[in-house]
Formats: sequence, C-alpha cells, structure tokens
Amino acid sequence: MKNYKVVGIGNAVVDVITQSDDSFLANMGIEKGIMQLIEKDRAEVLYGSMSDRTQAAGGSVANSIAGIGSLGLRTAFVGRVSDDALGKFYAKAMTDEGTVFVNDPVAGGELPTSRSMIFVSPDGERSMNTYLGISAELGPEDVSADVGADAEIVFLEGYLFDKDKGKEAFVKLARACRSAGGKAGIAISDPFCVERHRADFLNLIENELDYVIGNEEEVKSLFETDDLDEAIMKLSAICPLAVCTRSGDGVSIMSGGARIDVPVKKVVPVDATGAGDQFAAGFLYGLATERDLETCGKMGCICAGEVIGHVGPRPKANIAAMFRDAGLLA
Repeated sequence: MKNYKVVGIGNAVVDVITQSDDSFLANMGIEKGIMQLIEKDRAEVLYGSMSDRTQAAGGSVANSIAGIGSLGLRTAFVGRVSDDALGKFYAKAMTDEGTVFVNDPVAGGELPTSRSMIFVSPDGERSMNTYLGISAELGPEDVSADVGADAEIVFLEGYLFDKDKGKEAFVKLARACRSAGGKAGIAISDPFCVERHRADFLNLIENELDYVIGNEEEVKSLFETDDLDEAIMKLSAICPLAVCTRSGDGVSIMSGGARIDVPVKKVVPVDATGAGDQFAAGFLYGLATERDLETCGKMGCICAGEVIGHVGPRPKANIAAMFRDAGLLA
C-alpha cells in the first residue's frame, strides 16, 4: 500500500481575501474576474488597500489537496516557500489541515513567500492579483521521486508552466508516480496559461498523463475552438480521462469513448474562489476511493457548490456528511 492517496504539486501561495465593488476595482486598475501576475511593489500597494482581510494557505492545487485531506485521505503537497512569516504560516497551515508539506521553508530564501490578493465582488466574481515570489522558483530539485512513487495519484498545477524548471518538476513527479503504477493528471488552471503554453500542454497531456481537469474556457482554448463538444472530444482522444466543468451547466466526463454529463443545481455564488479547486478535490477523492466516474463527478459538484456559498477557497461544512446525505457514502 502506498503512503499517499494523492500528492499535489503547485504554487504555494498565501491567499489574502477581501470584499470589493466594481468601482474599487476600476480605481485600482484591477481587471475583474481573472488572475493577473504582479510584481512585488504592486503586491505591497494592493495589500495595503485591503480591509477586513482573510488570510489562508492557498494555491489552486494546494486548495484541492487540502480538500481531499479534510475528507480523511493521506495527502501531501510539493511547494516552495521562504522561511519568512508568511512561509512559516503556510507550512503550518497545511500541516494543521492534515496535509504533509513535503519541503521545509527555504532558509534565507532568495525571494519572499508568494501571495495572492483576491478581491471578491458582490456578484461572487473574484479578481486575483498574484505575486509569485519564491514559488516561481520551484524546480526538479524540490521534487522527491520517492514521494511521487509513494503516491497513488499525483495532481499537477498548470500555472507552474510559466517557467521551464516548473515543467521539469511536473514531469519528474508524474513519471515517478506512473512508473510505480500510479496515475498522474493536471489542472489546466487558466485559459491565459493555455495561450502561453498550448503546445507544451498538449504534449504533456498526450504523453505523460492519465487524466486532465479543466473548465470549458480552458478546454476550448486548448484546441482553439468555440465548439465545446468538439474540444471535449479532442481532449478525450489524447487522454484516457477528460473532465470538463461547465459552471452552472454541470460537468462532462469522457473516458473510453463514453460521455457522462453530471448536472448541478444553479445557485448565485457568494464567492467563486476555489470552485474549480474544490471540484477537483471531490472528483479526485472519488477517484482515489474507487468510485465510478458519475459518482466522482457528483462528489466534485457537491464540493464546488459548498465552497461558492461562503468567502474563501476551502470547505467550511462537513463534506463527508454532505456526501452521505446525497447517498454517495455509506
């Protein structure tokens, strides 16, 4: 038996969240509803503009791994933080939530710990302004092949593709897991990330991975088409398991030539931060516990539905109880 059910690798980012209105976003030059990379000086200005801040260990795949860990599975996360106050906070927060933070904070780190200032609009849209800091320096030297080999599933974050050594770290972890009989997959992360690295994404998905999870805009961007069904079919042709989330229209899952569509109940989100991350948590929990794919999709939708009902990217309710109420757990 392997030591870890799921191991993630991605940006270790402290999320700093506050409420804001559209006029504030305009005044601050913040583009609504997307993730923007910013420099250190801009990060300091935006941080200073935030009131009633909520702080949490974050990062897309880290949020997913924490969600899986909260459901009782053994999880680990590969990330890079400095030994500054935010880095120590991050490492402790992940550990306290039940996920092994594989790498110690870097002593005398060359850059500060990463942080993302997230402004949540009244309509639930989140505008993320991320200073990558030391997280962007994560590379293959931060990856233990032993950890990869000891994982049943590894989950990779597309945002790391912005640096070559991030890609190398991906491949090292994925190959270590797969060579030991595990499964490796990716969260596409962002359509703009796809635009920057389309060829590399397609090569990785086709040659190194067993599953891929993305939303409709990401999947369409991957194949440069506005036809979602066409994009899903093309994705399924190069990857054994393709999962496409479609917001209020549910999720589509393709495996072995068969398509499963799982509906969701449409709700107005309080905060959409973490919806995709927690969908992945529920889906991968189902996959790791050998549920059928429809059940995996339903679990993902329950997790996403819970997290958009409150501010913050991680669950606050008892997700296992929600699964039981839906008849998905004994």
